[in-house]
Parts: sequence; structure tokens; C-alpha cells
Amino acid sequence: MGLPQHWSAHGSRSRWFAALVLLAGLFGPGYAQTRVTLMVSAAASLRDALLEAEAAYRQGHSNIDFVNNFASSGTLAAQIDQGAPVDVFLSAAAKPMDDLESKGLIADGTRRNLLRNTLVLIAPPDSSLRDFQGLADPSIRSIALGDPASVPAGEYARQTLWALHLLDKLKAKFVFGSDVRQVLTFVETGNADAGLVYSTDAQASGKVRVVAAAPESAHDPIVYPGAVVKGCRGEEAARKFVEYLGSPAAQAIFVKHGFTIGAP
Repeated sequence: MGLPQHWSAHGSRSRWFAALVLLAGLFGPGYAQTRVTLMVSAAASLRDALLEAEAAYRQGHSNIDFVNNFASSGTLAAQIDQGAPVDVFLSAAAKPMDDLESKGLIADGTRRNLLRNTLVLIAPPDSSLRDFQGLADPSIRSIALGDPASVPAGEYARQTLWALHLLDKLKAKFVFGSDVRQVLTFVETGNADAGLVYSTDAQASGKVRVVAAAPESAHDPIVYPGAVVKGCRGEEAARKFVEYLGSPAAQAIFVKHGFTIGAP
């Protein structure tokens, strides 16, 4: 004997209701929250601040995951030029971004100057170094700076030493790092007697002392542009993230890490 008719109908309605709930879960408002992984190539000097900004962003965008590649801006730009799958590029100088933009590799309308920074001379805490001129002293045997060919901080350092009439005197002492964080490590570990890094890098370290800040007139403006890479897989999400990086909430995080905001 089968089930009473009203029981069978009720069971059928229950099954339909359950199916509708499932479909609503799949294709309703939650459907827009498809998981997206953004590939971010960022200047090494941005590491600490960017990781905090990404964590804050994910609090309101739990469907977004980040995969970061931190290196010198020139190296990152070369990787993008060679076809690396990157969604967002954050550079520590205008030139690497200019180079990509000239090749049509930056999505139209997405580039924006996000941050500024300061170049500083650092030394170990017990160093007697007092100013840039002291770099010529025989007691300073090695000076770390980024490779000017690919590291913006290294190019800013080269410009500064040239402006201060020290470049030719000091060339024999240079030890080149692959990015600004490696330069910081050279000084932290005593493998260099002095170095030129961003103030944000020095602020993040308890193992170095800031000797002096480079005069802003001695080098190109230190500006950090950000943009979406043209044709990337997550372009919509990438655009929203770059916009977020320019928001007051994100800018407050970067300021906390020593960056400055506004036109140079």
C-alpha cells in the first residue's frame, strides 16, 4: 500500500523547496562571490605594508586571495613584459611602469600614483658615520645599494651620490643588492658598513640606524605607481583592488609603515 496522497504531495513539495534553496545558494547573491586569486607583483619595499593592506581588504572581500611576488621593480616589469601572469603591478618608480605602458601592457585608466617615500643613508647602530660625506672615510669599506639597472632605490642612490659629488670617489666600495630589502640585510648583518634604502625599510628594522636623509632635490621624485596589467585574468577584481589601495583606509596603513601620500 502506498503513502497517502497528501503525504506524497507534501514530500514532493519539500524536495522542490530543497532544490530551490540549493539553486539560490549557487546562483543567488552568493554566486557573485566566485573565488578570485589576484597575482600581485610589487616592489620589495612594499612587502610589510602591502601584506597588511591585503589582509584588511579580505575582511570585506573574503572571496579574494592574493599571491604576491616581491622583487625589484625593474625585475618585475621584465617578467610582465615576458608574459608572466600578473594582475596588479606596484612599482617603486615611474620608469618601470612607463616602459610597460609604452608597450601597451597596462590596462587603460587604471594607473595611479599611490605613495611616496624617502631615501636614507643607514649604518649599523654602533657605526660612527654621521653624514654622506663620511662615506669617503677609509673606515667605510663597503656601501650597499640596489643595482641601479633594475632597482629604483639603487638609481635614486646613484643620482644622490652624483649630486653630492661622491659617486666617483665611492664606486670601488659599492656592493649591489638585487632589491632594496637585500641592501637592508647587508647592513643588518654587517656585510656592508653603510647602505642606501628607503625610510620605510629602515623603519621596519631594529638593526640599523638612520644616518641622514637624502636631499629630495638630489634625485628623481620617489613615487609608487600602481596599475592593472592589460588582459589579466582577474581584471575586474584587480581594478577594484587598485582603487582600494588609493582609498583613505588603505592609505592609512601605508602611512603607518612610513610612506607618505600626495604629489611629490
